Formats: sequence, C-alpha cells, structure tokens
Amino acid sequence: MSVVKEFKEFAMRGNVVDMAVGIIIGGAFGKIISSVVSDVIMPPIGLLLGGVKFTDLKIILKEPILDASGAVATEAVSVNYGNFIQVTVDFLIIAMAIFMMIKAMNSMKKKEVEVPAAPPAPPVPTKEEVLLAEIRDLLKVKK
Repeated sequence: MSVVKEFKEFAMRGNVVDMAVGIIIGGAFGKIISSVVSDVIMPPIGLLLGGVKFTDLKIILKEPILDASGAVATEAVSVNYGNFIQVTVDFLIIAMAIFMMIKAMNSMKKKEVEVPAAPPAPPVPTKEEVLLAEIRDLLKVKK
C-alpha cells in the first residue's frame, strides 16, 4: 500500500476530521477567552488593587543600558510575573469552560444510552428443542 493511500485513509477517518475541527475551534475559543481576560476581567481587578496593569508587573534583574544619545543600547532583563498571572487566569477560564462543555456532552450521552431499547425477540427453538419439548409433554401426560 502506498504512503499516499495510507495517509488518505488516515485523514478521511471521522475522528481525525473531528479532531482537526476541534483544534481550530479551540484556537479561536482561546483567543476569545484571552481577550475577555485581558480586556474585561483583569482591568477591574487591577483597578481594585490600586490601578495596576498586570502586564506591567515585573521584577527588573538588570537595568537597560543607554548609549550617548539616550537610546536603549541593551534591553532590560526582567521577570514578567504580571503577564504570567494573566496567562494563568486565561488557562483557568479555558480549562473550566472545556470541563463544563465535556460534562454537558457526557450527560447528553448518558441520556441517549439510558433510553431502553425494545428487548430482543426470544430465539426461535431448533427442531431438536421442539422434539424434546414434545417428548417431555408426552411423558407428563403418561404420569
């Protein structure tokens, strides 16, 4: 089997296509959540904490070096912990939303499974079983 044919079979399976769609939607969903966190949630929290903008929170390890004209020759070295806090909040919100979505999907699947199907019809007795039943009935009549 050629590699191209194998790849085509792999790519056309339903699970692979579903996964690709999920990844694309997940990426877009992540961007929406990042915007909600950075533009809607974090500004009021920063305001409550005294007008702090979380992306500006950092610990400067080495100050920037300026040249003779006052331009930055070497950038400052810093630990940007405010950005880390914001990304962590992004992650927690996305994780919670995905958890709730999966929980809802699982409960819908349980409802589908719980619907009782009609019981299967009893199997048709074989010729031997019919003959044995007739013999049993005849023996009962003789007693």
